[in-house]
Amino acid sequence: MAQITFEFPDGRNQAFENGITIAEIAKSISVSLAKKAIAGKVDGQLVDVQAPLTAGGKLEIITADSEDGLTVLRQSAAELLAAVVKREFPGVRLGRLAADEDGFYVDTEKDERQISADELNGLADKMQRVIKDNASVKRVTLSKDDALNEVSGDRYQTELIKTLDSDEIPFYEIGGQLVYAQVVAAPSLKDLKHFKLLSVAGAYWEGKSSNPMLQRLYGTAFFKAADLEADLKKRQEARERDHRVIGNNLDLFFVDPKVGAGLPYWMPNGATIRRTIERYIVDKEVANGYQHVYTPVLANLDLYKQSGHWEHYRDDMFPPMKMDDDEMLELRPMNCPSHIQIYNHHIRSYRELPLRIAELGMMHRYEKSGALSGLQRVREMTLNDGHTFVAPDQIQDEFKKILNLMMEVYHDFDIDNYTFRLSYRDPENTEKYFDDDEMWNKAQTMLKGAMDELGLDYVEAEGEAAFYGPKLDVQTKTALGNEETLSTIQLDFMLPERFDLHYVGEDGQEHRPVMIHRGLVSTMERFTAYLIEMYKGAFPTWLAPKQVQIIPVSDEKHGQYARQINEKLQAMHIRSAVDERSEKMGYLIRDAQTHKIPYTIVVGDDEVNNDTISVRKYGEDDSRELSMDDFTVEIMKDIASYSRDETKDDKTKEKVDK
Repeated sequence: MAQITFEFPDGRNQAFENGITIAEIAKSISVSLAKKAIAGKVDGQLVDVQAPLTAGGKLEIITADSEDGLTVLRQSAAELLAAVVKREFPGVRLGRLAADEDGFYVDTEKDERQISADELNGLADKMQRVIKDNASVKRVTLSKDDALNEVSGDRYQTELIKTLDSDEIPFYEIGGQLVYAQVVAAPSLKDLKHFKLLSVAGAYWEGKSSNPMLQRLYGTAFFKAADLEADLKKRQEARERDHRVIGNNLDLFFVDPKVGAGLPYWMPNGATIRRTIERYIVDKEVANGYQHVYTPVLANLDLYKQSGHWEHYRDDMFPPMKMDDDEMLELRPMNCPSHIQIYNHHIRSYRELPLRIAELGMMHRYEKSGALSGLQRVREMTLNDGHTFVAPDQIQDEFKKILNLMMEVYHDFDIDNYTFRLSYRDPENTEKYFDDDEMWNKAQTMLKGAMDELGLDYVEAEGEAAFYGPKLDVQTKTALGNEETLSTIQLDFMLPERFDLHYVGEDGQEHRPVMIHRGLVSTMERFTAYLIEMYKGAFPTWLAPKQVQIIPVSDEKHGQYARQINEKLQAMHIRSAVDERSEKMGYLIRDAQTHKIPYTIVVGDDEVNNDTISVRKYGEDDSRELSMDDFTVEIMKDIASYSRDETKDDKTKEKVDK
């Protein structure tokens, strides 16, 4: 019989008979390895321990104590769930099933009604029973005709099998059910003890909105109970911090499918937060030499062809609109061409450089429906955008100014967990980048040199640059531990070339400026979502939509005094209101805490008689009796200091001054 050769991780090569299985190879090495083997990997692809191998390659034996082992465990859970669903709901149709770093899922469709979240616990119990009664997973191979006959009536399984270029279709027999083996499962379910079915959600077949909506059953699994418990705790924390949930509870924003997916409405509370951020950013930028502008959200398509956006980002842009004079207008995906028009509107002198232009610029992106998420991924967004035009010898000084400004902004928002990443083009795949080797080498050297001069730590990432230049990404950790790009500084030698930008130098000759793109805090939508989750909805006083809630014990007796206090606070531009609802005092106080209002003031007989107020700060159990003067001094200081954690001030100042 013909032989096939495998290369083991230690570099050793060994030949085996064609058709040998992973289980047999593991047994030839040691009996103990054969007992622990749950799958194999040939040239990077997972393979079943029971599947005959007909081609050699680089071979790994997968055991439970590996990252791939966890993937196989979750794939086994998905196959088991599919088998139980098939048994419990005769006639159910099965779509895709898969496992990833977050868990596993199975897509289903039923005629009468979809599977509900209330049925998940029952399905989990039945999965546990199968594991207890018979933990084996038997691999069965059917001819293509027999496989199609087996899934007859299930349009999705039929479609999947028809696409296979093979007459040997793998199935798994689990708990008396045959399930098409879309993924590799372990030969036994004995390790599948610690799993949890989590939720249900809709998912279009093959991810296309034109296809039927299936019901996706989500779950996760681990080898150890402690790992499952930790994961569930993290998920609970994620639910508590989910900006979509908090946004609904605090009435910050909503998305109405009747209007359009990815187009959020900002309610008064959310609009107040956004407006406060915008005013802060504009004032900060103006104080740092930026000139703020307004530019149209529509532009002639030729502008984006000239900039290169149409060529490189066409799939992320909305279709052009043909006007009655045959002009093609495009919703802008980027603000930089608009700011170039501002620069080019006048002849520029070297005395004007650096010329800093900034805008809270609205942009539109053609995001797919499945990628949209609350405020984090939207189709209409407002970017805190800025572009600086500099002479080449001004690059490093301007780069340092931008970085210092960024770190000051982070400090005011109490963001201190961030790192720097220099993004270069991929030297092995230069075709997708602007074709100018000298420009790339020069720009990348300048960025690296500036970072070294500042003495800041950074990582270098090849292949992460934009098509027109290298960049510095400021990476931050979200409240849930995920990494996100919050800010970017990008050198650009290409657009000044494409738009033929010039300035008149001290020598009276024309010179080419360098363009620096920068965004301090991303878009208003994404940054607000980030802050909602970071603060868990408990915004610091300066950002809170309502800063003070005033509650009279009796509106009849104390309402006038409460309204007088409110007028004084509002005259100082403090966002306050009187709660005039006829509810019990305890309920009104709890409601103020539930809505995470920074200060709650209660006024009754004692306060009226003593001309004082009873103040309770959010998160504190006790109230304090203060005079109005003392309270206004406290809250104004709280607002002016951006409610910062002062223990971090010295550390951040040292970082900024570096």
